[in-house]
Amino acid sequence: MSKEYYIIPVFVPHKGCPYDCIFCNQKKITGTEKDVTAKQIVKKIQTFIKTIPNKSANIEVAFYGGSFTGIPIDKQNELLSAAHSFKEKKMIQGIRISTRPDYINVQILKNLKDFDVTTIELGVQSMANEVLHLSSRGHSREDVIRASAMIRKFNISLGLQMMIGLPGDTLEKMFYTANEIIKLKPDVVRIYPTLVIKHTALETLYSRKLYKPLSLDEAIQICKTLLIMFESEDIEVIRIGLQPTENILQGKDVIAGPFHPAFRELVESEIRLDMMKWAISQFRKIPRQIKIYTNPKAISEVIARKRKNIDYLKDKFNFSKVEIIQDINLLRDEIIVSSAEESHAVNKKFFLRLMKNSRNFIENIE
Repeated sequence: MSKEYYIIPVFVPHKGCPYDCIFCNQKKITGTEKDVTAKQIVKKIQTFIKTIPNKSANIEVAFYGGSFTGIPIDKQNELLSAAHSFKEKKMIQGIRISTRPDYINVQILKNLKDFDVTTIELGVQSMANEVLHLSSRGHSREDVIRASAMIRKFNISLGLQMMIGLPGDTLEKMFYTANEIIKLKPDVVRIYPTLVIKHTALETLYSRKLYKPLSLDEAIQICKTLLIMFESEDIEVIRIGLQPTENILQGKDVIAGPFHPAFRELVESEIRLDMMKWAISQFRKIPRQIKIYTNPKAISEVIARKRKNIDYLKDKFNFSKVEIIQDINLLRDEIIVSSAEESHAVNKKFFLRLMKNSRNFIENIE
């Protein structure tokens, strides 16, 4: 984005949803248990705007948690009115809500349009009906398809959220879900590895050894493939991994599962490693030393935590030296790998499409 982008998050925990999904405890996930009021929203937006030095920034109010369109209509309108008043004054540019696929219809969409809602995110989680059933979601794959089409007709931006590692999930079903989401052409996607949160039905299954979460490494590798699938189709992945609350960071609410506070960085680091390996494979002869040029903003992803990527390259290719050089003239998604004799450049978009079109990649996701 050319403009700076800010989100003002408003958490509406477990409001409007009659279901207790097997993995869900919205109060623990969002870190809030109290009802939110219009007065609080107004105060929060006012306070937040004062902290933004760039007055031309793109600011969005986002209602997270629960199922917004299942809230009684009077309450919906109260909360939306608070945000809309700032949009009318052009103090914010967007209003985003999250809801269930089966809580979308023409009347709901007309009301949201009246308040100039710009984005609707649907909690899809899976497109495999058996996984949805085992997760007590209460909606079907068909609900997702229907709701997505209706949102498109109202010219509202569409976001779809998926989870990996749900009960009954398999690699085949996860990649099937991703492919079905791609067919719906969302503007943005979020990917959440399933975590075992305190006081959920999934915690009970886990304690009885009836559910085994993905390991951190498994989740990273799966999300790497999903990121390739989505971004190679020009679908922006705006989040990978749960937004941690203070309790989650302190290890108080997550019982088990692939949680890491910088989960996306771990995934991006794996892709950067693959990009560097590809560039090295283009050398006519593997050199003894290489230099890797990267934008300073991407250096942590290139090096990886505890220099994992650099150590891996040294070990795999028997390099005597791997030098990292920061180059502000490179785009964030570009890497150049050089030796004394030759250089090879690769950018992420090219690499993702190369990977998606490769035989090995296709075989792995079918």
